[in-house]
Amino acid sequence: MTISIAIDGPAGAGKSTIAKMLAKKLNYTYLDSGAMYRAVTLCALDKDINLANKEKLSELVKLLKIDVEYKNNEFKIYADKDDITNKIRSDEVDKNVSTIAQIKIIRDELVEKQRKIAQEKNIVMDGRDIGTRVLPNADYKFYITASVQERAIRRYKDIIKRDEESDKAFKEVKQEIDRRDKIDSNREHSPLKKAEDAIEIDTTDLTKKEVLTKILHIIKKGE
Repeated sequence: MTISIAIDGPAGAGKSTIAKMLAKKLNYTYLDSGAMYRAVTLCALDKDINLANKEKLSELVKLLKIDVEYKNNEFKIYADKDDITNKIRSDEVDKNVSTIAQIKIIRDELVEKQRKIAQEKNIVMDGRDIGTRVLPNADYKFYITASVQERAIRRYKDIIKRDEESDKAFKEVKQEIDRRDKIDSNREHSPLKKAEDAIEIDTTDLTKKEVLTKILHIIKKGE
């Protein structure tokens, strides 16, 4: 019998970082569900598909072979066997992934794949609808959040780290966080929301280690 841990939350809250740390500590597989939506977004942009053309996007996601790998505590994602792990973190993908994530046919296709992976191994999966839709019966559910200001600071630091030449202003990053929050929370299909039985953790004033310790304590109590 496998064990599943669902971690949800808005952009920049630190859920992916915490999920990776937790998976490493427990020796579970880590799956970044958002990376799958980013993969579809990247491929759509590379193929110059109009993101308003749901028919073309539907064809793309049905034919696209997405594979994920978690080895030596490193997550990798492939599209048609090409390693796109770094490419999916571009500013262009950041701007458009929420549009792709609103489309029902894409969500349906990717949710099935995510569920299949969770049936095969102990897993820590993060995203925006893991506890509410993908893994509604997960053994543990956490909702990781933080203030918009703090999330924008974290995202801005990531951008600078990836590209020292980036001239993107902090104000622009914060506006994008706000925009993504609105889109993710108000989309028709599987909107971002806290599952009723999820434990909420505000990471605004907590270190990564403090958040991990808190989660591990909760899991230990539930054993």
